[in-house]
Amino acid sequence: MTDHPSAGHPRAVITGASGFVGRALTRAFAQDGFDVVTVGRSGDATWTDPGGIARLVDGADVLVNLAGKIVSCRYTDANRDEILRSRVDTTRALHTAVRTAERPPRVWMNASTATIYRHETESGNDEIDGVIGEGFSVDVATSWERAFFAGDLPETRRVALRMAIVLGDGPATRMLFALARLGLGGPQIDSWWFPHRRYRGIGAHPTGPVWSSWHRTRGHQRFSWIHIDDVVASVRFLRDHDTLSGPVNLAAPGVGDNRTLMRELRRVARMPWGLPAWRWMLDPAMAILRNEPELVLKSRWAVPRVLTDAGFTFAFPELGAALDDVAATRRPRARDLFSA
Repeated sequence: MTDHPSAGHPRAVITGASGFVGRALTRAFAQDGFDVVTVGRSGDATWTDPGGIARLVDGADVLVNLAGKIVSCRYTDANRDEILRSRVDTTRALHTAVRTAERPPRVWMNASTATIYRHETESGNDEIDGVIGEGFSVDVATSWERAFFAGDLPETRRVALRMAIVLGDGPATRMLFALARLGLGGPQIDSWWFPHRRYRGIGAHPTGPVWSSWHRTRGHQRFSWIHIDDVVASVRFLRDHDTLSGPVNLAAPGVGDNRTLMRELRRVARMPWGLPAWRWMLDPAMAILRNEPELVLKSRWAVPRVLTDAGFTFAFPELGAALDDVAATRRPRARDLFSA
């Protein structure tokens, strides 16, 4: 990475480049011949330096925003506020830089999340007909996208990357393997638990009930996911296809359910058994792991209609092969997870 892109080389500005997905995209754009510059708490410009951000964005070919506090945490009031603020404020800062640039980027891809859709077990949610949900995670996503799509940026194509859970050497995968190692590698079953307020709505237009509820899914809640290699490939595809804009689901077509997910995790982890886990077991376990049971209990079913209609081919359309690849290529991390 360099502060002064070489003459003739396209420039890519990536925020959140130190994260799991950000590192993969930084490597990919560099391999594609881009001069990659970054914005973050450190990098070629920081969030406290709007002038520096403006200089990087002006004349850039591509802007990819992945900034935001990791959601793999417990939803305390402080964490909830920071999850929202870190997404909306950074997106607004980039919006200002793009709007005021003499030569704005031709494409701006902004992270979003497939969690924006409602809890769904009957049919998948695509970008055209999908039903938006309610509550904390959904409010974060809708606030994020409102900040992104606000106003008129006629020279910049905007794409919201509604990412499903990314499989690879990242926090979500590590947490799932950790559940298997704890002996909770059976299906996760939603059930009654003491109501709490961690999932209540947030932002200017909070939605949903104040107190938590549950769904009688019996471990058949859907699990939308995408392999990290397909994240990189889809971002490259969207970068290079000028007709694609708006929300795009980054999710593999081979959606499974929770029972299938946990069976495949046990197979990859070589764990012959796994206890079914009801919410009364999961919530304390997730508290120890500093995470939320929503990750495995919400029925996420995102359909990648925009990508597939445009001709994108997934390298890992099915869950089993994706987890096999994760285990094979990231074996040192997997051994750490499964060792005593």
